[in-house]
Amino acid sequence: MEVHHEPIEKNYKLLEEIGKGQFAIVRKCMEMKTGEFYAAKIMRKRRVARGVAAEDIAREAGLLARLRHPNIVSLHKVVDTGTTVVLLLELISGGELFHWVPSGELEAAHVVRQVLMALSHLHSHQVAHLDIKPENILFSTPPPMPNIKLIDLGLSHRLVPGSEHRALFGTPEFVAPEIVNYEPLSLGTDLWAVGVLTYILLSGASPFLGEDKQETYANVAACQYQLNNEYFSTVSEIAKDFIRSLLIKDPK
Repeated sequence: MEVHHEPIEKNYKLLEEIGKGQFAIVRKCMEMKTGEFYAAKIMRKRRVARGVAAEDIAREAGLLARLRHPNIVSLHKVVDTGTTVVLLLELISGGELFHWVPSGELEAAHVVRQVLMALSHLHSHQVAHLDIKPENILFSTPPPMPNIKLIDLGLSHRLVPGSEHRALFGTPEFVAPEIVNYEPLSLGTDLWAVGVLTYILLSGASPFLGEDKQETYANVAACQYQLNNEYFSTVSEIAKDFIRSLLIKDPK
């Protein structure tokens, strides 16, 4: 995708902040020529210890440009001003999964199926998302049966056959044992997170959450969780088996 170098304010009106991460701010913006609205993900390039490495920004932009899918946020334009890079993304305004509670298995399955479709597309290109969590799943249509968009490919990585990729990052509740143990990652690392996500959607509880980060990591490393508790009294065995099939300590 072509990279533009003019100041973002030349063609777009920056509006309210709609999201914020460790290294990026997301603001709603309007293209002045067309009146179209977008989400501007604004990242400052790294200088010494702060900001985002230029190659990481380029990787995310490249993946979004190449791996288009109905359940993955689309990239409109890249603007690089020298010190800051702005990814102009599809504006998704239906809310986020983090704030939604499904009324039953059918609604939960509707969402999980779409997450798996997005991941299937990424995985077919040997790309692992590596940051599956409710905050990174937005609704493009409203509940109760929403269409979803997977966002934030900032940690995504192409897993080249014959090479190993290790990483120590992610939200503690959703990381797989291989991340905790600093072992080689695989496409199955994403599926573990889908298992955690499904558990939360069906029960309202988090399977590995401890009193602190260290206890959470210990629970993940031990693959220690419960399905036969009060949270799962009305959940079908098929749904429980689905969770068990994903929360496997060694997906290989």
